Amino acid sequence: MNYHLTYFNRIRSLILILVAVMITGSSLAQQKSFEFVVLPDTQTYVEEYPEIYLHQMRWLANNKDRFSFALHVGDITQNNNGKEWDIAKKGFNIIEGKLPYSFALGNHDMGSASGKFADIRNTAMANAYFSPKGFADLVASFPEGKIDNILSEFKIGDQNWMVLSLEFGPRNKTIKWADGMIEKYSQHNFIIVTHAYVYEDSTLHNGEDWWLPENYGIGKDTGEEAPNNGGQLWEKLIKKHDNISMVFSGHILKSGVGTLVSEGENGNKVYQMLANYQKGVEGSENGGNGFLRIIKVNPENQRIEVKTYSPWLDEFKTEKEHNFTFENIQLK
Repeated sequence: MNYHLTYFNRIRSLILILVAVMITGSSLAQQKSFEFVVLPDTQTYVEEYPEIYLHQMRWLANNKDRFSFALHVGDITQNNNGKEWDIAKKGFNIIEGKLPYSFALGNHDMGSASGKFADIRNTAMANAYFSPKGFADLVASFPEGKIDNILSEFKIGDQNWMVLSLEFGPRNKTIKWADGMIEKYSQHNFIIVTHAYVYEDSTLHNGEDWWLPENYGIGKDTGEEAPNNGGQLWEKLIKKHDNISMVFSGHILKSGVGTLVSEGENGNKVYQMLANYQKGVEGSENGGNGFLRIIKVNPENQRIEVKTYSPWLDEFKTEKEHNFTFENIQLK
């Protein structure tokens, strides 16, 4: 018997076992579950119930160790004026340096003057209160130097997640920029946040109604400046990339909620959710009573769990349209 060879083979086997364990451990680390929060339209709060909005933000700050980041779907303000942006900024200041965040701008966050929502694509007020330099996790912005569209990177364990927050009615040139960013970071999992995307009947915006960006004043813009609705955004951008996993939006009233799972060109599933509890939504009280979405992503168990909670009331919504789980998810 060749004892030296036997000894060598045993050592090699042990090394292979250790390597396998290390690879498995690394894989599990990359599969770490995490939670984040989606803030629906806060416009009624900053106009009429600022105490509810600020309570939401204090709750987020107090739970900074629980959540990986917070996302806002737009319509931060109601009338795009200094008084309301003061309140909005005060809220984000509460979580500044504690919990990373990103937000999209809605139709109520742009326009030529108070009360003229998205009559023109003017975001001067939002950009006066926020700067790309204020986002610690910012990777890129578009147009450069503005917060109209922002790309942020959030690390969860060994995972790298990207969030693209896109303007109300993303322009053709914005979609081109976003497409390049997703290609550049093709190994990252992406979340898209944009204000107007899914209807309450769980279909994409592509009808003739007044919810569509092209039916606002910005709809007169053409060429690179032309806006896109939810259906166009899906066709031109989202369905093309297998690393986009979720899309969040607000804007729509009626029930204020919708859920759509679609398959992209590469066979990947995209989980798309509308959540809006503002004044005007069926059954809404106090501008929404502080309800927000808590999203738990568990790659190891292939689940995305969605819950709807109000820190203001300390209550969950238990109906199936507010409390549900996606099974057998596949992430990048």
